[in-house]
Amino acid sequence: MPANLPNALTVSRILATPVVCVLAVLGTAFGNWLALAAYLYACITDFLDGYLARSRKQQSPFGEMLDPIADKLLVGALLLVLVGIGRISGIDMLPALIILCREIVVSGLREYLARLNVGMPVTRLAKWKTTLQMVALGFLIVGDAAPSFGPLAATDIGLWGLWLAAVLTLMTGYDYLRASLRHVVGVAAASGTEPAGEEHPARPLERADG
Repeated sequence: MPANLPNALTVSRILATPVVCVLAVLGTAFGNWLALAAYLYACITDFLDGYLARSRKQQSPFGEMLDPIADKLLVGALLLVLVGIGRISGIDMLPALIILCREIVVSGLREYLARLNVGMPVTRLAKWKTTLQMVALGFLIVGDAAPSFGPLAATDIGLWGLWLAAVLTLMTGYDYLRASLRHVVGVAAASGTEPAGEEHPARPLERADG
């Protein structure tokens, strides 16, 4: 592992994930606020590690591999915890399920395309999805410990945000799937349906988040 600040921030985001989850499970107002603080740290490092890696020219294969893993660990673990403590329940579990399934599908597509040395560049819509998802999860983490915002409690705002994020998740997931299928069809046409895992000519691999 290259020892640099961007990679250290990415690793710290992974370490922050169980801290956020444990604090949220405590079920106290103080624990919720502490969980929110740890979560905000994770969100800030999500921006900083990529920015610093580019500005300092410290991009590395390790960082490119670990960054999306850290993001998915945080989101997946938090959604499961929020369902477990009842902050997401009933029909509101549907957007959580959509987000989790999309992460699994996109991870599978990236794994396949990585064998072809084809990157999946993040789209502007995916960035909006990620931002909205982060904000919604923040409101859900703090829950009833936060004051109400007019007629809406923090949990209500978080659930509405989660539904909107799920809509964007479906849109971006479809875009990624359609782009990936073009590569799959192109490879099959060029090689006559090669066996899985066969090497292909290298193409630039781009870092893709979201």
